[in-house]
Amino acid sequence: MTITFKTEAEIEKMRVAGKLAAEVLEFIAPYIVPGITTNEIDQLCHNYMVDVQHTIPAPLNYRGFPKSICTSVNSTICHGIPNDKKLKKGDIINVDITVIKDDYHGDTSKMFYVGEVTPHAKRLCTITQECLMLAIEQVKPGCTLGDIGYAIQKHAESNRYSVVREFCGHGIGKKFHEEPQVLHYGKPGDGLALRENMILTIEPMINIGKRHIKVLKDGWTALTKDRSLSAQWEHTILVTPTGYEILTLRQEEQ
Repeated sequence: MTITFKTEAEIEKMRVAGKLAAEVLEFIAPYIVPGITTNEIDQLCHNYMVDVQHTIPAPLNYRGFPKSICTSVNSTICHGIPNDKKLKKGDIINVDITVIKDDYHGDTSKMFYVGEVTPHAKRLCTITQECLMLAIEQVKPGCTLGDIGYAIQKHAESNRYSVVREFCGHGIGKKFHEEPQVLHYGKPGDGLALRENMILTIEPMINIGKRHIKVLKDGWTALTKDRSLSAQWEHTILVTPTGYEILTLRQEEQ
């Protein structure tokens, strides 16, 4: 596997791209209400990226993906394609944003509540976000990919949730998906050890029910096989000399 270690100039470009990706999630938040369609969310994000930020929406036409963002509702795990179905009160939705600025990618996602949601839906979203943050807290030179995966798996399974295994985080930079693959399960000490100036995404997908998935005929939309709720959160992370820097941090997290 070929790992790319970023130069200081590249890291600065990644900081810019990461901040812009986070800003798209901040921009779209007030629009996610009952009655809006995911196509409308996609169009709003697309216009903001292209016209305001002057960024390129990375998913658009990536390996044939037809939209500028991914919108994954309720039992959709990831890669949901925006459509004309209206969101309804009680839905949970992951909005996944990747922008390209000056050739470099910023990749992030978060869960949104559509109106008031059930306690078990809210708890799933909260635990999944905790899985992400526990994993990020592992990141430093010498930490292994197994350490990251274990932190996620331990927290999810101790809360009687399951971890999706078919999708993972990844290195990122000039390319959308670089090495290494960052699994969201594992054993402490296993796998590649992280080194300074690596940049990667961590993006756990956690299900209330079983971990098994079903991909629709569109080749993208991944659902929980048992149709249980699924949640995901994602950040782009820089490995620093002493730990980590979250490149896609939102205002609400600071």
